[in-house]
Amino acid sequence: MKIILQLVITCAIALFLCNTVRAEASAQTIKNLNMAFQGESNASHRYAKFAEKADKEGYPEVAKLFRATSASEAIHRDNHKEVILQLGGKVDEFELEPVTVGTTAENLKAAIKGETYEVDSMYPEFLALAKKEDVRPAMRTFRFAMETEKAHAKLYQAALDSLGKSQKVNYFVCKVCGMTVTELPKEKCEVCRKPVDEYKEIK
Repeated sequence: MKIILQLVITCAIALFLCNTVRAEASAQTIKNLNMAFQGESNASHRYAKFAEKADKEGYPEVAKLFRATSASEAIHRDNHKEVILQLGGKVDEFELEPVTVGTTAENLKAAIKGETYEVDSMYPEFLALAKKEDVRPAMRTFRFAMETEKAHAKLYQAALDSLGKSQKVNYFVCKVCGMTVTELPKEKCEVCRKPVDEYKEIK
């Protein structure tokens, strides 16, 4: 009887906390999450196409980078979707945007531009509102994406600067937050603080 009572109390507390989180999320935050979900979905798709182009042009290391960032954006996409549902929102239906594939150099420049926008404008705006409302699941997923996009922009710039020099680089992606690195952290991911075991190497 005591165990049953404890279970009932635990469930009641969990339900209260869940409803509290949902009440704090404004319609705008849910909209922002959907915008981020769509943006990351398109980015993952776009970078996969860029990887194919890099391979065709003879840039295997850049192709590997694009595959890594594609995997990273897919993690952000899934994280955003999970939070939308957690907050009681609806995931909007949409169609992936057509991808304009240029040369590998052009694709890197386009990727830098896209990542810079997310770091300088989109995610700071989304994160500020989530913080104001104290919607922690939204704060978490926006922060994970924003910090990772900073790394992506730097990796793209480095790849552009060394394009054609055939410099071998390893890429690892955190399965929790999407952080993308060229060297594994010693113990924990610097963004989500999960163990280094959560990283996977992208070939």
